[in-house]
Amino acid sequence: MGAQAAALVARRPQDARLRRVGTSRAGTPLWLLSVGHGSRQVLVVAGPHANEPVGGATVLRLAERTLADPRLTEDADATWNLLLCLDPDGSRRNEGWLPGPYSLGRYFRNFFRPGFLEQPEWLPDGAAGARLPETRALLEVQDELRPFLQCSLHGVDVGGGFVELTRDLPGLARRVAHTAARLGIPRELGPYDTLYWPSLGPAVYSIPPPRPGDLAAAITEAAVESTWYHPHRHGTVTAVVEAPMWGVAGVENGQPPTDADGFLRTVSHTLRHDTRVLEQLLARLRPFVQGGTETEAGTGLGLRDVWPWPTADVRPRTPVVSEAARLLAPVDDYLLVCPGLADAWDPDVDTAARPLPPLNTAHLAALRIAGRRLALRTAGLLYQLVIASGRDPAGVLPELDRLIDEWCADYRDGCGARWISVARQVEYQSRVVLSAFELARRHAPVRSRSGEPGWGAETVVPMHRE
Repeated sequence: MGAQAAALVARRPQDARLRRVGTSRAGTPLWLLSVGHGSRQVLVVAGPHANEPVGGATVLRLAERTLADPRLTEDADATWNLLLCLDPDGSRRNEGWLPGPYSLGRYFRNFFRPGFLEQPEWLPDGAAGARLPETRALLEVQDELRPFLQCSLHGVDVGGGFVELTRDLPGLARRVAHTAARLGIPRELGPYDTLYWPSLGPAVYSIPPPRPGDLAAAITEAAVESTWYHPHRHGTVTAVVEAPMWGVAGVENGQPPTDADGFLRTVSHTLRHDTRVLEQLLARLRPFVQGGTETEAGTGLGLRDVWPWPTADVRPRTPVVSEAARLLAPVDDYLLVCPGLADAWDPDVDTAARPLPPLNTAHLAALRIAGRRLALRTAGLLYQLVIASGRDPAGVLPELDRLIDEWCADYRDGCGARWISVARQVEYQSRVVLSAFELARRHAPVRSRSGEPGWGAETVVPMHRE
C-alpha cells in the first residue's frame, strides 16, 4: 500500500502528497496520503481493525478517483486525507489468510484482532489518556485537519453492509440501498453492533454519544469514547462504513419472525455451550503458555498491572507484549462477554433492566452470526497459540480443528455465507464514502484546515528515503 501510494505521488506531485503522521508500536510508519488543495478537509481512516483489510484497497481507489475527478477536489474546495492503515502491526498478523484462497476455515485459523485495550480507535480513558501511539497519531491528525467528514473503513467478516453515523446525513440510506443492489451486497438490517441504537434508515444507524460503562459494555456496544466522536467538537460527522467479506442474505430480511423466542433460546444455549467448551480448552492450554507483558524497562508486569497509568499528563511508554499475551488478551475479552450476551438474548432470563428491542428476522440472523463469530474467533486465536508454540502438550489441536471446521460449515451451510470478491467490496465501500462526502459537504462550514504550509511547493521526498 505504501509503495502504491508513493508511486501515485511521484506521478502527480503537485496534486498529491505522502507524509508520515506517526509510528506504530512496532516502528511501522503511519502514512497519510493527501489529494487536493481545498480548504474543506476529508479524513478517511483505513485498517482500524486488524482483520478488516478492505479499507486499504478502498483508500487507494479513492485516491485514484479524486485525482481523476476535479468535482471531488477543486470544484468542492476539498482535500482528501487518506490514512493508509491505522493498525499496520495487527494487519500484518493477518497475512496468513490475506493472499487467499478465501475460505472461512483459512480466515479464522489465521484471524487476529488485538484485545480491546490495544484497538486504536477506542478511548476508554478519554483522549488525554490515549496510550497507543497509533491512537495519539490519529487524534493529532483530527485536531490538525478539523475535517467536516471522517470515514472509518471497517469490514464485516460474515453478514452484510451497513453504515453508522455520529450525525444524520439524510438521503444516505437510499444511496446505500442503490449501491448494494447494483453490486449484489446484502444490507444488514439489524446488526448486532447496533441492536440498541436508533435507525436513520435501512442499514444506516445513529452512533449514540459516549457514556461511562464497563469493559463488557464497551466491547459489545461501542459505548465508550472513541476517535469516532473525538472530532465532533470541530463539526465533524463520522461515518463508519462496514463492507462484508462473506455475505448472508438472511441479514436483509426485515420480516417479522415466526418464533423469535425459540430462535433466541437456541442461539443463547449454543453460545453458552460453545463458551464452556472453549473455556475448558483454554484451561488445558494456559499452563503451557507464557502470558503477561514486559515494559520497556523489563519489569515483567502484566498488561493490566501496567495500565492504567498514574496520571493523564504523563505520556506512557508502550508495553512490549509477549506473543502469548497478545493472543490471550482478545481470548479473555471474548470469553468475558459471552455469558452476559447469552443471558441478554435468552427469553427465559430476566432482562428487565435492559430488555431486547423488537426484533425482525434480520436481527435474529445477526445474533446467530454474532454468537458463532465470538466462538470462532476464540477458537482461531487458541489454534494460533498452539501453532506458534510449535508443540501441543495439552493435546487441544485436534479438538480446535474439529470445532473450526464444524462452525465454519454452519456459517456456510446453515447461514448461506458466500464470499464477496475484493473488487466488489472495494467498489461498495468507495461508493458509500463518496455518497457520504456529497451529502456532508452540502452543509460543511469552511472551518477545516491543513497544517501543512507551502503545500505542493517543495520537491517530493520519495518514501524509501524518508
